[in-house]
Amino acid sequence: MENKTSILNLTEDEFVHPGNRACAGCGLGIVYRTALKALGKNTILVVPPSCLTVLQGLYPIAAAKLPCLNVTFASTGAAATGVRAAMRSLKKNDVNVVAFAGDGGTGDIGIQALSGACERGDDILYICYDNEAYMNTGVQRSGTTPQGVVTTTTPITGKLQSKKDVPSIVAAHKIPYLATASAAYPLDLYDKVKKAASIKGPRYIHVHTPCPPGWGFEPRYTIKVGKLAVETGLFALYEMENSQLRLTGPSKKMLGKPRLPVTDYFKSQHRFYSLGNDLINDLQAQVDHAWDAYVIHQ
Repeated sequence: MENKTSILNLTEDEFVHPGNRACAGCGLGIVYRTALKALGKNTILVVPPSCLTVLQGLYPIAAAKLPCLNVTFASTGAAATGVRAAMRSLKKNDVNVVAFAGDGGTGDIGIQALSGACERGDDILYICYDNEAYMNTGVQRSGTTPQGVVTTTTPITGKLQSKKDVPSIVAAHKIPYLATASAAYPLDLYDKVKKAASIKGPRYIHVHTPCPPGWGFEPRYTIKVGKLAVETGLFALYEMENSQLRLTGPSKKMLGKPRLPVTDYFKSQHRFYSLGNDLINDLQAQVDHAWDAYVIHQ
C-alpha cells in the first residue's frame, strides 16, 4: 500500500479535544489524533489502564469526542468482542469497534484476550501503541522493551531479554489484516487505519510510539527519534494481508539502500546509556539479518 493521503487532503475532522493530560511531546497524542481521524465518528473505543486513560482524563472530563469503554488490563480483546456482539444485536454492524491499548496491556497482560479474539475471528480492530515500557506507572520494563534498555526495574545493565515481537505472534493467527506504523509517519498510520476499518474480521496495527520522559530525550525530538527507528531499520513499516508481508512507505524505499547505523538511534536516547559494544554489534547484526529476510519477501 502506498501513501494516498497528504496533508492537503487529510480530513479536517477532529475527535480529540486540544486540551488533554498527555506529557509534552507525547507520541501517543499524535497516534490517537491521527487514528481517530481515520476511524471517524461512528466508532466505539475500548481502552485498558494505560497512558491513554491519562490522556483522556478522569470523569467528568474526556479528551476524546467518541464513546469509550474503560476496561481491566487483561480484558481488552474480550471486552471489544462483547461490544461487537452488542452492536450486532442492535443491528449496528457499521460501527467501528476499536481496542486501543499500550504494549503492556497488549503483549503482556492482555495477550490472552487478544489471542482469543483473533482465534475466534472476531470483527474488531486492535491498535497497540508501543512505547516499550509501562510508562503510566513509572517506566517499568515490558515484554516489548528492547534489549539493553534501562528502566526502573532493569536499573543497572538494562533489560537482558530481546524485545517481544508481538506483530509476529498476532500474525501466527492468520488474521485478515496486520500492519506496523509509527507516530513519526502519521499519514502512513492514517492510511493503514483507514484500510483496516474497511476490512471485516480481526485486524491488528502495532504503532511505534516514542515517549520523551520514558526514553530520555527532549520533547521536541519525538518525530526525529521515531524516524531514526525506521531509518536504522530497527522498526520496519509493513502490511500483511493473507499472511503476505510487504514493506510500506519509508521502509519500502530503503530496500537495497544503505541504512543508518543503529548507534544513531541509540545515541538519541538516555535509556540506552549502558549498551556495550558487543551488544550494539549483536543488535546491528539482528537488524541486518531481518532486512535480508525482507528482501526475500518483496
